[in-house]
Amino acid sequence: MSNKIARLVQSYQRYIGLHWEKGLAGSQKVIFAVYDKTDELRMRTQIEEFESATKAAKHGWMMIDITDAFPRWMASQEYRDSYFEYPEDLQDSLSEFTESVVSQIKEQLEQADDNTVVSIQGVSSIYGFSHCSEIIAKVANSVKGRLLVLFPGEYENNNYRLLDARPGWNYLAVPITASNSL
Repeated sequence: MSNKIARLVQSYQRYIGLHWEKGLAGSQKVIFAVYDKTDELRMRTQIEEFESATKAAKHGWMMIDITDAFPRWMASQEYRDSYFEYPEDLQDSLSEFTESVVSQIKEQLEQADDNTVVSIQGVSSIYGFSHCSEIIAKVANSVKGRLLVLFPGEYENNNYRLLDARPGWNYLAVPITASNSL
């Protein structure tokens, strides 16, 4: 395990082991584990470390992988072949894609109880098709326990930037970084 990922897991472990406050707003139950975009593959091999830390803190664990959400959605589209010929036409349908991801996440959140961490991996795969900020905002009020978003990007002054690409957005989630000293 890389040092940065190991430190991120340790920061997460310290945070997830704390007492969970009741009565929080949905956005306050969201946790962003922020890591460098170049560590995406390393992170994927270390997901079990987050699961182990969660279970050691006596919480349940569920994983949602949205990596292939776009190809699955595209395959279900009636006009998918024409989108390849005229990609600009796809723009009008991307809100439907966003809603399909939101539905997928909400379905899993409904199965979780108030002592479970539901983790989302693969948010980098939606880049260019949807916005992580929009998806998280739409599912936040469905979080019963905690929602852990594995986030390849940057965090600074309450601003998150997915893949360091788009200007950041301000979100009230709890940031977990390799340098956290909770």
